[in-house]
Amino acid sequence: MNKGLVTLVGGSGFIGRYAARALVEQGWRVRVACRRVHAALDVRLAGPPGWVDVVQANIRDRASLERALDGADAVVNLVGILFEKGRQTYQGEQADGAGLLARIAAEKGITRFVQVSAIGADPQSKSPYGRTKAAAEAAVREAIPSAVILRPSIVFGPEDQFFNRFANMARFAPVMPAIGGGRTKFQPVFAGDVAAAIAAAVTRDDISGKTFELGGARSYTFNELFDIILKTIDRPRFKVPVPFFAIRPAAYIAGAVWRFVPPFSWGLFGAPPITGAQIEMLTKDNVVSGDHPGLADLGITRPETVEAIVPSYLWRFRPYGEFHKAREA
Repeated sequence: MNKGLVTLVGGSGFIGRYAARALVEQGWRVRVACRRVHAALDVRLAGPPGWVDVVQANIRDRASLERALDGADAVVNLVGILFEKGRQTYQGEQADGAGLLARIAAEKGITRFVQVSAIGADPQSKSPYGRTKAAAEAAVREAIPSAVILRPSIVFGPEDQFFNRFANMARFAPVMPAIGGGRTKFQPVFAGDVAAAIAAAVTRDDISGKTFELGGARSYTFNELFDIILKTIDRPRFKVPVPFFAIRPAAYIAGAVWRFVPPFSWGLFGAPPITGAQIEMLTKDNVVSGDHPGLADLGITRPETVEAIVPSYLWRFRPYGEFHKAREA
């Protein structure tokens, strides 16, 4: 059954690839709108021929967004950045972009709108990431009161930027930096469960206007997640507590310098090790508050666990790869 067309803005990224598949399984055709079409053509494999298409659009460009939303019955906004680079700023990509997209959707009469935000979205946050996520939520709700807002904790899966990043760091670093003493709590949620939540938010009529916090089966401290990573890849490392005040200046400098690295060098330099905005987000726990409904209210009653999924893709960071035999505990 063809339920209609969903435009997935920013759908070429990590979560978008899972979301496209989940939406197709629910009977939606998917139009993936992204800046670099050539880097997202494999997303079309998320569904049978003709069910997933890829178009060019920029969250800061009205004309391209209008084209991307032509004929759409629903919109999902997945655009977000972990650090600023060039013209991609938190304000432009996350706050202003979400508001522009929602206003265009409203002009076209689209009332099914899903804004993927984040736990930590707070207008009073010390982090520009958290403040602009909150501003995006407010702008979307102003334009489309029926919009559904999803706030996931850190999202894990084979392409994630958390477990993979620290596992790769452990290959070369003799110690691991336990920022803030490693006491910050997280509630990691599997990308497939977030995608299922997106599909439910698009499909269901009884949850319009609600905000959901998406957290996994349990919470962990930063140190506990380090332990899981290091045990999985069989690379024992000593965790060194790093106070926030000690790393904060270097993090702000790293973020500022990387933002102005020439575009032709982005592939060479990769992502900054950490930024000031990320440090500020780490000063608060990243877990569901209990003030909003969660995964279970979207029909996801048995979320995948870190222990079940993470080893299936971190094996490549073991000293001898997939067939490396871990030492006995």
